[in-house]
Amino acid sequence: MAAPNTVRMDPIVPPTTAVPPIASAILNTCNTLLSEQCCHKFLVDFDFSNQECLKFALSKGLGYSIIVASTLVKLPQLLKIFSARSGAGISVLGTFLELLAITFNAAYSYGKRYPFTAWGEALFLLVETGLIAFLVLWYDRRRVSASVFVVLYAALFYGLMSGMAPIAVLWQLQACNLPLAVSGKLLQVYRNVKNGHTGQMSFITVTLLTLGCLARIFTSIQETGDQLVVVTYTVAAAANFLQVAQVLYYWTKTNAFLAKQSKKKHK
Repeated sequence: MAAPNTVRMDPIVPPTTAVPPIASAILNTCNTLLSEQCCHKFLVDFDFSNQECLKFALSKGLGYSIIVASTLVKLPQLLKIFSARSGAGISVLGTFLELLAITFNAAYSYGKRYPFTAWGEALFLLVETGLIAFLVLWYDRRRVSASVFVVLYAALFYGLMSGMAPIAVLWQLQACNLPLAVSGKLLQVYRNVKNGHTGQMSFITVTLLTLGCLARIFTSIQETGDQLVVVTYTVAAAANFLQVAQVLYYWTKTNAFLAKQSKKKHK
C-alpha cells in the first residue's frame, strides 16, 4: 500500500518590520547616552513612568548641559579682564586655590572612571581658571611669575591625569577640595569686603558657577553616589552664592571704581 502523500510544513516566521534608518539612528544615539533599557522604554514603548529612568535621563541631560555651558561660563570674566587689561579686585591666591580644587576633582573623577557627564566641565573650567590666573599675573606686571605658573601647572596636571598618581593619593587630594574650595572663595569674599567693591568680577560668571554647583549636587548623587563629591559641591555652591550676593551689594561702588580706573588709563 502506497504511503499517503505528505506535505512538508515550514515553521511560521512572523514578518519582520523594517526599522526606518532615522529611527534606528535615534535609538542607537540614545543607547550611547542612556541605558538600552531606558531608551527602549522611552522610544519604543513610549513609557515614561519609570522613575529611575527619568532620574537617569534628567541627570544625563543636566550633565551634558553643564559641560556645554562650562565652555562659556568664565568667558565673561575673561573678557572683562582682557578688555580692561587689568585683574583689579581678583584674588590671585583665591584663583590658585580654586584652580587646584577643580584640578583635583578632575583627576579624582577620571581616576575613579566616573561617567564623563559627572565631571567633564572640570576640564574646561580648569583651562579658563588657569587663563584668569595667568592674565591677572601678566597684567600686574608679574610676567616671570605668570610664565613659571604655566610650566608648574602643566607639570602638575600631567602628573595627576597620566595615571602615575595612585587612586589613594587622588582620594586624599579630592578630600582637600573642601577646604581648598572654601578657602579660595572666602579669600575672594574677604578681598571684596576689604576693597569695598568686586573689581573685575563678573556677575554672569559667579551666577552660572553657583547654578552649576547646585545642578552637580543632583548629578553626583545620581551618577556617582560619592558623598565626598556631593559635600564638596554643596559647600562650593554656598561659597559661590556669597560672591553673587557681594556683586549685587557692591554694584554701584564697583561701577564707580571701574569708571575711575578707566579715566586713569586714558589720561
